[in-house]
Amino acid sequence: MVRKKYEVHNLDCAHCAAKIEHAVAQLQGVGSSNLDFVTRSFVVTVDEEHAPSLQQNIEKIIAKMEPDAKLVVPQEQEKGQPREGGWVKYLLLGLAAAFFAAGLICSYAGVPTLVYALLFAAATLLGGYETLLKGLNSLVHLQVDENLLMTIAVVAAFALGDYPEAAGVALLFCVGEMFEDRAVDRSRKDIEALAQIQPTEAARYLPDGSTKVVPAEAVQVDEVIAVRPFERVPLDGVVLEGHSNVNTAALTGESVPLEAMKGTQLLSGMVNGEALLKVKVTNRFEDSAASRIIAMVQDAASRKGKSERFITRFARVYTPVVVAAAVLLAVLPPLFGMGEFTEWLQRALVFLVASCPCALVISVPLGFFSGIGAASKKGVLVKGGKYVELLSKADAAVFDKTGTITTGQLQVTEAVSFDSTYDKEELLRLAAAAERYSSHPIAQAICRAAGENSLKGEAYEEHPGYGVEANVDGKRIMVGAQRMLAKFAIKGEGLPQASVYVAVDGEVKGAIQVRDTLRTDVTGMIKALEEEGIGRLVMLTGDGEQVAKEIAAQAGIREFHAGLLPQDKVRLMEEIRSQSGKTVFVGDGINDAPVLAAADVGVAMGLGSDAAIEAADVVLVENKPSRLADAVRLFRKVMRVVRFNIVFALAVKAAVLVLAAFGLAPMWLAVLADTGVALLAVLNSARLLKSRM
Repeated sequence: MVRKKYEVHNLDCAHCAAKIEHAVAQLQGVGSSNLDFVTRSFVVTVDEEHAPSLQQNIEKIIAKMEPDAKLVVPQEQEKGQPREGGWVKYLLLGLAAAFFAAGLICSYAGVPTLVYALLFAAATLLGGYETLLKGLNSLVHLQVDENLLMTIAVVAAFALGDYPEAAGVALLFCVGEMFEDRAVDRSRKDIEALAQIQPTEAARYLPDGSTKVVPAEAVQVDEVIAVRPFERVPLDGVVLEGHSNVNTAALTGESVPLEAMKGTQLLSGMVNGEALLKVKVTNRFEDSAASRIIAMVQDAASRKGKSERFITRFARVYTPVVVAAAVLLAVLPPLFGMGEFTEWLQRALVFLVASCPCALVISVPLGFFSGIGAASKKGVLVKGGKYVELLSKADAAVFDKTGTITTGQLQVTEAVSFDSTYDKEELLRLAAAAERYSSHPIAQAICRAAGENSLKGEAYEEHPGYGVEANVDGKRIMVGAQRMLAKFAIKGEGLPQASVYVAVDGEVKGAIQVRDTLRTDVTGMIKALEEEGIGRLVMLTGDGEQVAKEIAAQAGIREFHAGLLPQDKVRLMEEIRSQSGKTVFVGDGINDAPVLAAADVGVAMGLGSDAAIEAADVVLVENKPSRLADAVRLFRKVMRVVRFNIVFALAVKAAVLVLAAFGLAPMWLAVLADTGVALLAVLNSARLLKSRM
């Protein structure tokens, strides 16, 4: 299947967007169709055979359902362009209001009916011409939408002689639509701003030492670029020269600047501080952090949750049902002698206008996307509304240890001397001299702890799985695990448990404890998740039982499983899911990818591992586990807002529909039940974009 991405501009009707999405899904060869009214993003998967004709077929569907809308290929789009003809609409609305006021004055002044009827007709045409034209187009193509319902109501009201009500409804609908459009447009701009974090140009160094500004896509890995003060970093890279403070807020939401110096890793989208930095590029433009973030945010609309899919299906069934109900309301009572046909026709018209499902069709997807946008501002990337729902319902959270609960950076926590001849510092110096040529993480931790070491190791020999040995200052030094003592018959009795032991000339002289350090925000995250009602928290690790027990105790995790291979983690993950319900897994390494995929929601720490990010459903840009608790809290708020919007819209509509059936609801109340409720629901959803995690 081929994945095609488009945008649909000038699309003003959320219900129409849902119908276009459904119609495209029915095209031959199409696997999936996702049109997001809020972001205008349209993602379609199609087989290779039908891919060449896809765009033309979509354009035909759009022309039929929404003639003013335009299908745009991403390369052709102009982001943030203003809505065309905005000032003309305001002018026409002002004139319509003037004609409406004149019509009211004339109707009360006793002038001939034809005069004020023409004034009300002029007000209706000036204020509601777009709605009327779209309604006629829908009628021609036998499509039921809000424009057709409103057109029928206005025309019928005029036919029945209710001129002020017909014009008033048209104006009120126009004003409501205008406010609704402005609210949606503002949300669109906030969402589009998330994608403006990556420069499209970079200053590449030339062989003579000068720089040339080129498209960022043209810069290759290992080339060197200049990042000037106050510029955004265009590509991921490592600092070669310079010293500056870098603002990472666009990626991580973290206000504390990053100190950048030689060797510091920079991600695209960060903002350089006060000094020039010379940066060696480590990722191509399309693989850089900012590109990943932008792609994840833009593609989030294509992965809909149950609530979004329910609303889409509901609107498709609901609208024909209420239209049929309105027809029956207009026809059946007069047939049974329960009143005049005109009376029941008026009630049916109110019923039609109030029934439009736009409040739901707009506000529910907007609620999810606003939540996803708010999370992305704080460095939490979510691949779709589906995972917002699942994360908000999490019953259990499972964590990999190394790199997630801990930093993954081993450190010497204690050095113990068993011989007064050697103090702790001397013990570390001897061990570091022997370990100097080893690439093992424990060896590197010991060398870092010893610092500058003038001792040199000679005749170095490594014993895989046991330790190393070398001649240092005329002594034979051996550094290794307890099994090394037994293998080489080294003297040492009643020794405390330690990571490695240091032997001098065949006798143990000390021990060194090396531990992976706990991330600073882990304990707070565990408490926060428990407060959010996630009852089961589990740590999985390939490390030994004792190490796992110590780390779990420090983190506040009561359940842990040690000594696991990758396949063991997958098996345990599936067991926990079957026992506990919706389960989240958090990991960071390549070997975590299978477990991430097996969880209900896989969360990857950082942008380091391509395999983990590909398998994950949520990515924490910054290596902060506490962001997970923040995301759970935010997404539960998103679900509360979405559920409120659904209940609120349905309750108001149900009330107005009942009142309309009994003749107690005027037409203006029906318009408020449509555009007014939609506007309130949109504003309620849009405020999620400003939520703090």
